[in-house]
Amino acid sequence: MAKDPVETNPENYRVVFENDRVRVLEYTDGPGHTTTEHHHPDTVMLTTSAFRRRLSSNGKTLEVELPAGVARWVPAQDHSGENIGETDTHAFFVELKEAAPGSSRERGDHLGPTGS
Repeated sequence: MAKDPVETNPENYRVVFENDRVRVLEYTDGPGHTTTEHHHPDTVMLTTSAFRRRLSSNGKTLEVELPAGVARWVPAQDHSGENIGETDTHAFFVELKEAAPGSSRERGDHLGPTGS
């Protein structure tokens, strides 16, 4: 499993809140910046800026473009990312510490956010 993004990319991720049920991370970067591979558990992502990114994992890539002010579900996954747009990325990740009933905390086959 890839590592905690706060450890692998401390210049981009910082913990802004944590308790026994959730951890909230703030993420920022600029155009052209890339992250090293890291792990996210099941997460809700909240965008505060519009951005374009390329996510990569296990030989798969996905380009994501999101407007500011949206919330997206991000299933548990390992990935690295690259800001391929012309704007800074600014988002918050609300990481769930409890697994969904009947599921495991292992990395799934998902890459990127989903609409549900």
